[in-house]
Amino acid sequence: MSPSEAAAVSLTPAAADLVRRLHEIHGPLMFHQSGGCCDGSAPMCYQDGEFRTGGSDVLLASLDVDGVAEPVPFWMSRSQYERWAHTRLIVDVVEGRGSGFSLEAPEGVRFLIRSRIVDP
Repeated sequence: MSPSEAAAVSLTPAAADLVRRLHEIHGPLMFHQSGGCCDGSAPMCYQDGEFRTGGSDVLLASLDVDGVAEPVPFWMSRSQYERWAHTRLIVDVVEGRGSGFSLEAPEGVRFLIRSRIVDP
């Protein structure tokens, strides 16, 4: 599977609600999933452009969220993408504190990836 045929990414209703709230506060948003250890393995939400992407990243999706004017890009590090290429990624929200760098941290919740294997 090539990056242009990237695994689908979707938001649960709770994640979409949080994206709308964060968009009201911070403006255009983006996600990046690095695949690093600890909080680096969770999807991180930033103001769009706040996290610099490059040749080591793959744009998996531009998420359309009702109530948000512009699509929310979802990026993943290429090395992580190679391991997750045959999964459907579902961004959800759970209670608890995530990374201090992700915009939802002050809300007392954190984004979390749920996944489902898809046929190649």
